[in-house]
Amino acid sequence: MITAINPTNGKALAEYELHDDAYVDAALSGAAAAQREWRKVPIEQRVTLLSGMAKALRASKTKYAEMITLEMGKPLAESEAEIEKCAYNCDFYAEHAPKYLAEEELASNATHSIVAFDPLGVVLAIMPWNYPFWQFFRFAAPAFAAGNGAILKHANNVPQCALAIEDIMREAGCPEGLFKTLLIEPSKVAGIIADDRIAAVTLTGSTEVGAIVASQAGKALKKQVLELGGSDPFIVLADADLEEAAAVAVKARYINVGQSCVNAKRFIVEDAIADRFVELFCAGVARLKIGDPMERDTNIGPMARANLMTGLHAQVEKTVAAGATLMMGGKPIEGDGFYYPPTVLDNVRPDMVAFCEETFGPVAAIIRVKDSGEAVRLANQTEFGLGSALWTKDLTRARKLARDIDAGAVFINGMVASNPRYPFGGIKRSGYGRELGVYGIREFVNIKTVWIGPAKVAK
Repeated sequence: MITAINPTNGKALAEYELHDDAYVDAALSGAAAAQREWRKVPIEQRVTLLSGMAKALRASKTKYAEMITLEMGKPLAESEAEIEKCAYNCDFYAEHAPKYLAEEELASNATHSIVAFDPLGVVLAIMPWNYPFWQFFRFAAPAFAAGNGAILKHANNVPQCALAIEDIMREAGCPEGLFKTLLIEPSKVAGIIADDRIAAVTLTGSTEVGAIVASQAGKALKKQVLELGGSDPFIVLADADLEEAAAVAVKARYINVGQSCVNAKRFIVEDAIADRFVELFCAGVARLKIGDPMERDTNIGPMARANLMTGLHAQVEKTVAAGATLMMGGKPIEGDGFYYPPTVLDNVRPDMVAFCEETFGPVAAIIRVKDSGEAVRLANQTEFGLGSALWTKDLTRARKLARDIDAGAVFINGMVASNPRYPFGGIKRSGYGRELGVYGIREFVNIKTVWIGPAKVAK
């Protein structure tokens, strides 16, 4: 049995029976059969499914946004933005997929050859709760456009969202069987990965789970894309626009109640402007409203689960005990729900928990450095390498420093965010492979060389 819990009050929303082995087997067989036909459909026709997905999402945006907020607690306005972003992503690939997957000619003196992009088959998508619609649709739009099918294993604390995605696909005109949601325990995943009807795996989740899935998929010799944890640096140099940097820093840390792989987590600030930055940052944090996420002026709702809140608090306590300065927040809010206040820790050092570990919640760690060289060194002093931000008015220096930062993305004078126009993914223990952009749509295809020799003239 899977139970959806409302994190605002800790009460059960609904219960769902798990799918049994027979259902799973039928889903895999149905997806494999449907995909064999789907791959034959010209891409110009396949992308009409993506347009239908966008239409279905927008038609029920309010319903799906409320569902997100009820199940995982993010503010309603952010949930609405998530649904709109999913629709935009579908529209983007509906327009650009035919170009991204067009055959590429490789001409030479003696031959006329091509590179073709053929689908791999059915992809198992293992998705998290923090962006329960976006994480799926950013994978699904390019995957379906490329001719693949999909099976979704969603996080078990968002079953209503998982089943709603199946409804959306049906409404969009998805061929019968090409996509299925499975409500199963994590222990069932290994068997599905090993199943011959699954061609590849995509996972967005923790580094620990990513390592498990990678070993299972690797044993089966199946392609994987892994988008895992992050401890993104937000570097502020002395010549930055401090007011703008501090304002963006607040949003970068506390959007989605701080529960995102690409939230800024470590704020690495030059000594010369650190006091002023902390002052501006704390003033911005103080303006955030904590409350019912269904209210449109709420900025900070509950964390998604009780264990996430207690784990985050333990990280804060250890960091303060090691000598960090607690500027704001620092302990769970009493009452119903899983509320943790926006928390700011100053004078954090590299040997402290808030620096070394990913803090998946509303906690900001401020690290003071003497210069840009130390800033980049500490930014790279982490096992993660997902996103990063760099603030400076010297764009020539910024471009050089950006190449020295170990991350899948560097945003100069801006907030890290995923966008279908740009490739998204990480290095080190933040995973491998890319989503979005032209590189994302080519992850789950066979990049096939077709060599065409000179034709011989019949005598």
